[in-house]
Amino acid sequence: MAVQRIEVLGVPVDICLPQDLGKEILKLTEKPGHKQIVFLSIWGLLKARKKNDFASCVKNADLVLPISKSILKGAAFLKQSVPLRYNPFSAVINMLNALESQYKSLYLLGGRKKTVMAAEKNVRTTFKGIQIVGRYVGYYPKNVEDDIIKAIYKASPSLVLVSEGIKEKDCWSYLRRDKFSSSIFLYYKDIIGIFGGRRRRVKEKTFDRGLEIWDEILHNPLKIFLVFPFLKYLILLVCARLSAKKNRRKVNESK
Repeated sequence: MAVQRIEVLGVPVDICLPQDLGKEILKLTEKPGHKQIVFLSIWGLLKARKKNDFASCVKNADLVLPISKSILKGAAFLKQSVPLRYNPFSAVINMLNALESQYKSLYLLGGRKKTVMAAEKNVRTTFKGIQIVGRYVGYYPKNVEDDIIKAIYKASPSLVLVSEGIKEKDCWSYLRRDKFSSSIFLYYKDIIGIFGGRRRRVKEKTFDRGLEIWDEILHNPLKIFLVFPFLKYLILLVCARLSAKKNRRKVNESK
């Protein structure tokens, strides 16, 4: 089995080898209806523990790929199988390579007008086998949303890359899932900005060391306060491990 699903603090996380990711994407393209891939950060994991649309979105996602080192460490601490961590940009490139090999299609949703146009041009140049069947900017007025949904439905792209300017992020497609025919949706805030040359992606060395949060803090110093939910995460892990240990003891005593 190429993908193994575990749970970290009750939130689903998938274990998928990088060499299998392309195969999994192509499998999903053959599956009818709305499909979704979620890049899960530690902050997303904490949010998904609550009762909200994002929690439902993650629970029902076809593929949940961890992007935070803390999720891997949490799985190890809870003595579970440890998933592999994905660099979102590298994962998207892997997916596009797989789609290109089978001449699949792509729709770009998000970003400003100049950026998404530049992104489309660069994707066409780099992935010549992919057919781009449409694009639309983010930050759009509410009255055009039905037209966007109809365009995606009619084009039925293999993959829809959702980026900045889409207020509901991962939940955008999930909350409208009954309005799409057969597409995979993936939200990654920076992807159109990176493809359009407006944003720089995190360096591989920085990501591999798990230091990308410091880049975010440099751009937004208020993110230093993320230390508090991180401490909450550590406490939850300790509580979960103690609870599991207590349950095992009860089981052994009952034998």
